[in-house]
Amino acid sequence: MIHRTRTLAAVVALSFGLGLTAPVLAPATAQSLFSPAAHVNEGVVTQFEVTQRQRLLEVFRAPDTSREAALQDLIDERLQLAEAARRGIVVDREAQIAGETEFAARADLEREAFIAELTRAGIDPASYADFIRAGVAWRQLVQQRFGAAAGQIPDDQVQAAADAPPAPELRVLLNEIIIPADTPQRAARAESLIPEIESIRGFGAFAAAARTYSATPSRERGGAIDWLELSDLPPQLGQILTALEPGEVSPPVRLPNALAFFQLREVGEVPSNGTPTQLDYAALYLPGGRSEETLQRAAQIAADADTCTDLQAIGGRIGAATQADTLPVAQVPQDVALELAQLDPGEVSMALTRAEGQTLVVLMLCNRIYRAPDAEEPNLGQVRASLGNRLTAQQAENYLAELRANARIRYE
Repeated sequence: MIHRTRTLAAVVALSFGLGLTAPVLAPATAQSLFSPAAHVNEGVVTQFEVTQRQRLLEVFRAPDTSREAALQDLIDERLQLAEAARRGIVVDREAQIAGETEFAARADLEREAFIAELTRAGIDPASYADFIRAGVAWRQLVQQRFGAAAGQIPDDQVQAAADAPPAPELRVLLNEIIIPADTPQRAARAESLIPEIESIRGFGAFAAAARTYSATPSRERGGAIDWLELSDLPPQLGQILTALEPGEVSPPVRLPNALAFFQLREVGEVPSNGTPTQLDYAALYLPGGRSEETLQRAAQIAADADTCTDLQAIGGRIGAATQADTLPVAQVPQDVALELAQLDPGEVSMALTRAEGQTLVVLMLCNRIYRAPDAEEPNLGQVRASLGNRLTAQQAENYLAELRANARIRYE
């Protein structure tokens, strides 16, 4: 649960920052709403809770928004809350409000405004409160059980970690299918294709689907794209890709204007020069979408612009809107980050649109900003804290796995 909560926190600012809302849940009978979805020891997870959690995952743009993921989250939380209560941990109102306030702050919202946004998206505030309560209780329990050990890492282990060179980074070779969802009609069509694409087995079948459905230039290559370094991608997308075996297809990844599927071809390693902490990029917006005239105009702009400063200057001359951002990697919109991952500084992408396809985005990577490992002596306190956090997270995962293994879980 610690891992999933961290993922949701990383994307919640993106979801609300883009002004995304979700349709109100379809009505259901009381019997179906509150019938069991699963039995967990002596407790029950209801269909209503699963529907609410799935909606929460969708609004937060979590990597996996399936019903199965929502149900597994709720089962884990039942186990976490029960174990916390068994060990004397109860989340009081003060801790509950503090947890809700802290989570809302990650979206730059006050607690009440954040809950109001969720309510407008069809989410019962009680469902959000349950989500926060489980997270707070689990963190308290993990700290109680493992916090002391995390702070007692031997000095020689801390020094060895501080002196170690950057570990090799993973890179992935992928095939992609990017289906437009920039209008309600296109979004409905993209959703209807999910079962077909998720059921694909084999590279040939995926390539055929890419040629049929994908809207990006890679469709002509059966969806094949070049090597991508995982450190250049949003963390939540990297988690999806590293969970795949070669030939497997990802669950749908919901981008702001599209639905994306990825098939893993190969995983490799590259020597690490450090991990980018921020992406510096610029965009110029051209009306006309992907019309031939607009694409030709964008190609000329790309040829004339060698730097982001050039791109913004051109925008000023022609009266086009421009944007420049320097953001932590996790806060870059997923579709933008996916394009930037394929660019070197000064290179341009023209694959994205905005305004329901009516505006073409001329996107340029300005720079990847890395932490300089040799700039100064490493802060051993920070290294110790990092090792401690990693150790605690692993112990928490093992603890939860043990609770699952010992639980009586029955699915309906």
